[in-house]
Amino acid sequence: MLVVDTISELRSYLAQARAEGKSVGLVPTMGALHEGHASLVERSVAENGVTVVSVFVNPTQFNDKGDLERYPRTLEADCQLLERLGASCVFAPSVEEVYPEEDTRVFDFTPLDKVMEGIYRPGHFNGVAQIVSKLFMYVEPDRAYFGEKDFQQLAIIREMVRQMDFKLEIVGCPIVREHDGLALSSRNALLSDEQRRTALAISKALFDSVEYAKCHTLSETKQMVEEAIAATEGLELEYYEVVDGKTLQPVSTWDDAPYIVGCITVYCGKVRLIDNIRYK
Repeated sequence: MLVVDTISELRSYLAQARAEGKSVGLVPTMGALHEGHASLVERSVAENGVTVVSVFVNPTQFNDKGDLERYPRTLEADCQLLERLGASCVFAPSVEEVYPEEDTRVFDFTPLDKVMEGIYRPGHFNGVAQIVSKLFMYVEPDRAYFGEKDFQQLAIIREMVRQMDFKLEIVGCPIVREHDGLALSSRNALLSDEQRRTALAISKALFDSVEYAKCHTLSETKQMVEEAIAATEGLELEYYEVVDGKTLQPVSTWDDAPYIVGCITVYCGKVRLIDNIRYK
């Protein structure tokens, strides 16, 4: 497995791979890899001749400097895992390599970026679009793989691909969970053992709400989830929205859309955790 930290090295490697007729898959990550990331890499390896995994903690998508500083960085362990998974190349650039000068591009993904994360993390999706578009330009992948845990991000990346006319396939991959239901996240590494147990209330509330929704209104179901989080000491709900899975706009009844998803963000101490569940 090749590890490179410059765009020129990356492009040179990929030029050779394409000359050999190999398709290219890209898995963008911020490192601190877990089994959720592994599932994306495994799928890319199965579907492409070459799999590039980027490991880059992107500063432009953090609106909280403390969050950026706390984000776990484990490149050596990440590379060991990626080699076992069969990745072809790791691209682990410095901030200076990716942003030799300030990226002043401003994206508009209305209405997708005006709800949920867009409200609570202003500028976040603009930063995501900056880095992901750069990676697409560097790698020019045939396919790029993203987890459905970041549900809103996936919708926005699809819209960015449409707007910028990138010629690639975006592959959304299911949420990977621990055996007890907790959605895998790099941020889980920041939880104490006690917080880890407390955080289980998030996925439990979502799973319970699917059954509850079968005989209750949408507003009753939403209240049920909100009350379950409020009743759990150590958790603080930032938002829980039940939305149209295509437009991300809130819905008020189960008949408002054919595809409905519940998206939640909860603080467990200082650690911000996200999850989602599909209702229909």
